[in-house]
Amino acid sequence: MVAAGAAQAATLSVAPGPDAQERLQTALLDAKPGDTVQIAAGRYDLTDGLSLDVDGVTVTGAGPGATVLSFKGQKGAGEGLMITSDRVTVKDLAVEDTRGDGIKSKGADDIRYLNLRVEWTGGPKATNGAYGVYPVASSRVLIDGVVVRGASDAGIYVGQSQDIIVRNSRAEFNVAGIEIENSMRADVHDNVATHNAGGVLVFDLPNLPQMGGNTTRIFRNRVVDNDTPNFAPKGNIVAGVPTGTGVMVMANRNVHVFDNEIAGNQSAGIMVVSYTQAFNDPRYNPLPRDIVVRDNRIGRNGWDPQFPGGPEIAKALGGPLPPVVWDGVTTVPGQPVPARVRLADGPVLNLNLPGPGRVDAAAPTVAARVGDAVIPEPAPVRLEAPRP
Repeated sequence: MVAAGAAQAATLSVAPGPDAQERLQTALLDAKPGDTVQIAAGRYDLTDGLSLDVDGVTVTGAGPGATVLSFKGQKGAGEGLMITSDRVTVKDLAVEDTRGDGIKSKGADDIRYLNLRVEWTGGPKATNGAYGVYPVASSRVLIDGVVVRGASDAGIYVGQSQDIIVRNSRAEFNVAGIEIENSMRADVHDNVATHNAGGVLVFDLPNLPQMGGNTTRIFRNRVVDNDTPNFAPKGNIVAGVPTGTGVMVMANRNVHVFDNEIAGNQSAGIMVVSYTQAFNDPRYNPLPRDIVVRDNRIGRNGWDPQFPGGPEIAKALGGPLPPVVWDGVTTVPGQPVPARVRLADGPVLNLNLPGPGRVDAAAPTVAARVGDAVIPEPAPVRLEAPRP
């Protein structure tokens, strides 16, 4: 390890070779705010996870095809890289075959994931790590130019965070390609989600420190050919995502889905549904509300729906499901304000369920569009913030 640079910022360089694990972790421990940890091109066979808890550090490689951190021999079940500090950038490297999550950051504001690859090289397996890139409980998150393959939960996941941009990225052969969960103010655009069980998910779940997820724009994405059988471990919430789902919005508010290409998803192009499991938090609203679906380019979807009751509904309709499917639940006990939608990319299938998950009592109707609520599009997410 060689340290060089100006007095205010140093570059800590690490090369492949013996004791790379120790030398790399030492560099992450020794870095000071403003420093760069430079990981040279090569393959690093690591047996334990790495951690960073210093603000204002850049961790960079020589490119995701050149600098490869392999955790195939990882002894513990943790992350490949865990970040718990602010104003960190991770870029230009690959992380492979972690036993846990690929790269996770927690409580890390102004976090940047740039030009990365996270992959489980053995293909989709329930024993793969849950998440590829995994910022949680953070503000001002940028994910740009990231590729994730093989995550047993979500490839690109942002949870319980605020002010998020996910762009120019690719998620494939994961259970969920891209997931925004219990978060506020997110822009997800110019990405490709393909060959996942579900392409793009926007969820809000109960019993978490931050609930009330809202204000997400999903636009200019290609959500195509999501056809990998759901391989999530039993009990995971995403284990219930039907194989072949394009976009799913569940129990979130003020979500706008527009200007996307959505095709080749066997269960449905776009699903707008309520949370169906039992919960005991009176603050939680299980309904999707203030949802806008408009101006998408929608191809063939819904020819083989994999959710309970789906095949029977398709048979009753005499063909594939319409491109947009809404469960039709507008009220639940304890939530006096009815849900509003504007689903304009018809035909739209309204299941008219009497309550969340009551597919057994579906009374399906099909219309050119459903709902005419005036719901203004959210302002673009801005990530201006002081940098070191």
